[in-house]
Amino acid sequence: MRVLVPVAFAGMLCLLGACSLQNKGATVEQAASPSIEHGKYLVEAVGECADCHTPRLKDGRFDESKSLEGAVLGFAPTVPMPVWAPKSPPIAGGPEGWSRDELVTFLETGRNPQGTFARPPMPPYRLSGDDARAVAEYLLSIKTVDRQP
Repeated sequence: MRVLVPVAFAGMLCLLGACSLQNKGATVEQAASPSIEHGKYLVEAVGECADCHTPRLKDGRFDESKSLEGAVLGFAPTVPMPVWAPKSPPIAGGPEGWSRDELVTFLETGRNPQGTFARPPMPPYRLSGDDARAVAEYLLSIKTVDRQP
């Protein structure tokens, strides 16, 4: 009996783990590459890109159904700033019309494909090449409803 309880408990944990992976649609074959996982970490935990690029619900929570799809900013400068961007663009699936290389260059240099910097409040990021490629891979891996290939 003493052996049976731990074995049964371990079996239950394995079953729950398998169910949670199945519910999330994750399988070994479908697992994201380490680079995409790193990019996801940089976007979600370090850059906190959702703060500006994901709309919020009335209660202030992020609208997860529109994650990184662009949003009206909930803040503004306290003094006039003519170049201020009151809305963030969608970045899920990559900025529209940008190539992968243009996105990587933007993340490394802060300069967009036109050679200018993004409008405030977007900071001019200076990511390393590896980090910039990981973020680009992650953003490009996000399938969107309106912009699916």
